[in-house]
Amino acid sequence: MVENLSKVYPIALKSPGLKGTLQHFWQRRYRQILAVQDISFTIPPGAMVGFLGANGAGKTTTLKMLTGLIKPSGGKVRVAGFDPFRRQTAFLRRTSLVMGQKQQLIWDLPTLDSLRINGAIYEIPDQVFEQRLGELSEMLDLTTELKQPVRKLSLGQRMKAELLAALLHHPTVLFLDEPTLGLDVNAQVAVRRFLQEYNRRYQATVLLTSHYMADITTLCERVLLIHQGQLMYDGDLEALVERFSPYRQVAVELSAPIPLEKLQLYGEVESVEGLLVRFLLKRESLTTAIAKLLAELPVSDLSVSDPPIEEIIGRLFSQGNLDNKL
Repeated sequence: MVENLSKVYPIALKSPGLKGTLQHFWQRRYRQILAVQDISFTIPPGAMVGFLGANGAGKTTTLKMLTGLIKPSGGKVRVAGFDPFRRQTAFLRRTSLVMGQKQQLIWDLPTLDSLRINGAIYEIPDQVFEQRLGELSEMLDLTTELKQPVRKLSLGQRMKAELLAALLHHPTVLFLDEPTLGLDVNAQVAVRRFLQEYNRRYQATVLLTSHYMADITTLCERVLLIHQGQLMYDGDLEALVERFSPYRQVAVELSAPIPLEKLQLYGEVESVEGLLVRFLLKRESLTTAIAKLLAELPVSDLSVSDPPIEEIIGRLFSQGNLDNKL
């Protein structure tokens, strides 16, 4: 449960030169940076929720407040029944934070040694540790790699190992900050499948941030949309697309080439690749526009779909597109 959560960072101001340095030493001035402003939401147990926003929107700051790494400036937070900032042992045993750009494994040691250290920290009995290690490594398709030094693992293997380390204590609440960052397509798919299976087996609650929209569309039905520290949308992913994408993407395969000037008479031309033309057509006039395309152009095939979710989110965050819409 998050209620009116806020975070303000005081930033010291300093003028250049010796005078500015002395003034900064004796009479320091600050300006306030509002990173998160009065956001509220509740996530039920077992749900997987996407957390979307541009760089600097406040996503990571929010995750750090939810995990107790930084103290909120205002508002209330309860995670699994605990106040995160108190960092109680029971709370730490029930939660985990995975950041794609950070690592907890020791670089020069075999992965298994780092995992044993984590097992000792969480006081996991040896028998339980071996059982969980076998189960999670099988789910992640990591076996012989666990005996290699971390530095010799590929990026995808390291991310899998990081997930294994973060989940050894079987957390029921999982915060994921860019877990597929920098991974190739195959590794991304493997991580998504693992997270789906972990959620299914253990009914873990997951809050996920990602710049790869395939992570969100594959794993999450509900999304939170944050912009400049404010929560702009909380709801169904498909409803977000319906509500904020006034266009449909129409792909038309022609049997003969048509000049671009003529194609533009039928709607906004998104791209032309040989005989394949993609239009963006307004929803309210879609039927009429398609009928005109079929009647006047040499169409051999036609398909209609929503624009990619990345494009929709990008438009929402462009200047002015959020105003009066959310």
